[in-house]
Amino acid sequence: MTTRATRSPRRRTVVALAVILAILAAFVVRLIDIQVVKADEHVGQSLEFISKGTPILGDRGSITDAEGAVLAESVTVYDYNVDPQVVFLLEDDEENPPKIRWAEASARIAEITGIDAETLRSSVEAQNAADPDSRWFEVKRGLTAEQHIALKELKAQGLSYLHFEARETRVYPNGAVAGNLIGYLDGTGAAQAGVEKMDDRCLAPTDGEESYRTGKDGVIIPGSETRTDAVDGGTVQLTVNSDLQWYMQQMIAEEAQLQGAKGGTVTVVEVGTGKIRAAAEWPTMDPNDLDASGPGTWVSKLFSYPFEPGSTFKAVTAAAVMENAGVTMTSPTVVASSHEKFDNGAVINDAFVHPAFTYTLAGALIDSSNVALSKFGTMVSTDVRHDYLERFGVGVPTVGFPSETSGLLHPTKDWDNQSLYTTTFGQYFTVTAPQLAGAYQAIANGGEKIGLSLIESCTAADGTVVTPDAPAHEQIIKPQTAADITRMLENVAVQGGNAERIQVPGYRVTSKTGTAQIPDGNGGYKQGVYYTSMVGFAPVDDPQYVVVVTLDEPTRVTSSAATASAFQKAMTQTMKTYRVMPSSTPMDALLPKFE
Repeated sequence: MTTRATRSPRRRTVVALAVILAILAAFVVRLIDIQVVKADEHVGQSLEFISKGTPILGDRGSITDAEGAVLAESVTVYDYNVDPQVVFLLEDDEENPPKIRWAEASARIAEITGIDAETLRSSVEAQNAADPDSRWFEVKRGLTAEQHIALKELKAQGLSYLHFEARETRVYPNGAVAGNLIGYLDGTGAAQAGVEKMDDRCLAPTDGEESYRTGKDGVIIPGSETRTDAVDGGTVQLTVNSDLQWYMQQMIAEEAQLQGAKGGTVTVVEVGTGKIRAAAEWPTMDPNDLDASGPGTWVSKLFSYPFEPGSTFKAVTAAAVMENAGVTMTSPTVVASSHEKFDNGAVINDAFVHPAFTYTLAGALIDSSNVALSKFGTMVSTDVRHDYLERFGVGVPTVGFPSETSGLLHPTKDWDNQSLYTTTFGQYFTVTAPQLAGAYQAIANGGEKIGLSLIESCTAADGTVVTPDAPAHEQIIKPQTAADITRMLENVAVQGGNAERIQVPGYRVTSKTGTAQIPDGNGGYKQGVYYTSMVGFAPVDDPQYVVVVTLDEPTRVTSSAATASAFQKAMTQTMKTYRVMPSSTPMDALLPKFE
């Protein structure tokens, strides 16, 4: 039997244990509430005591030409303003007047910044009079480091109302030179076009950050500071020669305007490498001042405008029939007249009136006879011709340039009675100027087509150099076929209608012209105006460079002859720029036709 004396301590023990367990249970419930139920809320509250400093901004990388000349770079500029309220508080302090009065200070600020002193004074005074509480007036944006240093020295003499903000901006030292290639950034620093967008992955920096923890009183907790340094963007080196690019832009602008054209382009490609050495166009834009030109100039028309290549692609038809139909340079075909109707009802015309001729293949190229090429071209199947157009780059983008078009190559099932023949002389499919340059690079390079390239390398901030994948190499025609076509194209240059106007003293040159009809947007073609082109390479005995010139709707001379002067100047300057050795062997003349 338990006595009263022994029951009382036990009861107290049980009660105490119950209280303890209750307290522990409350702690467990609260702990679960803090760490599980309301974990996100409490983490958010804790983050209120973490203060982050200003992000550490990295610099965007530069763009250079093939020789290292800077075409685009990021620099720090300074936006300056004054506090009108402080200006006149100091000015009105008779007991402690400023060392430099506002009249003199405004004159010195104006001299450094290049603005009008009287305008600065009157504007600040007018703003202060209209709003005495005004604390900000913009003096000038985008000041250089030299101007910034001069203004800081001036501020140190008591101009406490002078303030600035530093910011990074993109500048293009050569202005419009290669502007359409380089592209531009928008107001937020995002790449919008050109190489800026094409190789943004290399150029873009990785920003860093400074952060630290503070207590509730705002004091930094020692040892809580962390820093992640910014990584600057890399340097993109182009294959372009900026001196040659400058010349080509000046020249094509002059020639296009002389011919009354809406625009023009020049493309220069190195035969042995496929590297684009110049890609000039007019109109162009200056990335420093986009508003100075219309939005239509903010992208490269050279890469984005497809056109029917016309007679320039007769060389591709020649390659197809030479390799698949046993045709040679001197193989004949009879052309009844300059206007022929074929058995399927198609009608093909030559650009000039002539009687019946027996044309050689070489003669058909020299005289650029559409009728003769139609007869030669249809000696092979449409599938074979389609295959050769693909081999020479039709329908395939070149360098992956932003907004680049691949051109248009219809499947053979869509070739009707007329296009069965027009595709033999460069109609019913489209190309860009770089694609045309790439096709002739293959001919000049012994039949080996090398993919075009515009980017030489990316050099990271730590010095690591990354080069793009090597361009594709493909033997698309036999070396002998390429040699024969080269010989025929040289005879075009020497015996064709533009022979005297395209001579480059000391050099043997090939050439072929093209005249493309321009769609009117209503399913037809514009009347009386054309998109003209000329392509060729030199020297014939050791091909080094391909040159393509185009003019958009020339009006002074509407035929492809409009491009002759520009082609001659472009080829001459290319030979000079790269100090190409003159030709040392004579050409082999070919008989164009048999009457």
